[in-house]
Formats: sequence, C-alpha cells, structure tokens
Amino acid sequence: MSESRPAIDPRGPRFGAGITATLLLVTVFLALVGASTAALVLLSVLAGLFAWGTIAGAGRHPYGWLFKKFVRPRLSPPSELEDEAPPTFAQTVGLVVTLTGIVLGALGIPEAVGVAAAVAFVAAFLNAVFDYCLGCQLYLLLVRSGMFRA
Repeated sequence: MSESRPAIDPRGPRFGAGITATLLLVTVFLALVGASTAALVLLSVLAGLFAWGTIAGAGRHPYGWLFKKFVRPRLSPPSELEDEAPPTFAQTVGLVVTLTGIVLGALGIPEAVGVAAAVAFVAAFLNAVFDYCLGCQLYLLLVRSGMFRA
C-alpha cells in the first residue's frame, strides 16, 4: 500500500455493504411487487450514497462514519489496515450499476430498476457475508493489467 493514500479498517466497508445489501434487497422486493416508483426512489438514494463514496472515498462514506462512531470502538483493533482505493473503486462500480437501473427505469423500463438492484445486491452480499469485494477485485485486475496505477 502506498504511504500517501489513506488506509481504512477493512471491516468498515463490510459493515456498509451489509446496510447496502439490506436496502438493495428492499429495492428488489419493491420492484417485484409492482411498487416501481418506490423502488426507483430507493435506488436513487442508494446511487447518491454510491456517488458520495466515489467522490469522498470509502473512508468518508456515511456508513464509514457510522462504523467509526458506533461499531469500531466496540471491536478490537484490526490486524491490518487496507488501501482505500479498491473499496472506493467498488463504490464507483455500484454507482454505475445503480445509475443504469435509474436511467432505464426513467426511460420507461421499470424492470431495469429491479435487475440493477439485484446485481448490486449480489456484490454487496458477497462483500458483507463472505468478505469478497467484487469491485475491489476488478480494481486489482485493472491495476495488474496496467490500466490503473496503484
């Protein structure tokens, strides 16, 4: 990890992924029961949160603040910190997926809202439950390919 980039507690993004997965599952449910407007609104809120994480960085995301304020003080210190760049890139991937659903939903394809929420849910669930961050893995793949600098 580069010394100039921020390091974060790796449990913070997992905590946020748990909240995100829960809200995405609610979005999928709303889309399935025909509450298209509610699903679109909730997906828009989640896209805003993904945008916040993309712009400010994973360590300054609202869920990160909740983790630092209320959860981390109750845990032992992490065995190691991680580079903030991969989880921040994962926020960007989440933003692209949710924005795709929002745009298609706004263009009259309401099914796209549920599909985008379901795709994002899978990624958030894998991170929250299994500590496997798909966006982080994509980031590392792009760094190894030379498309990004570490």
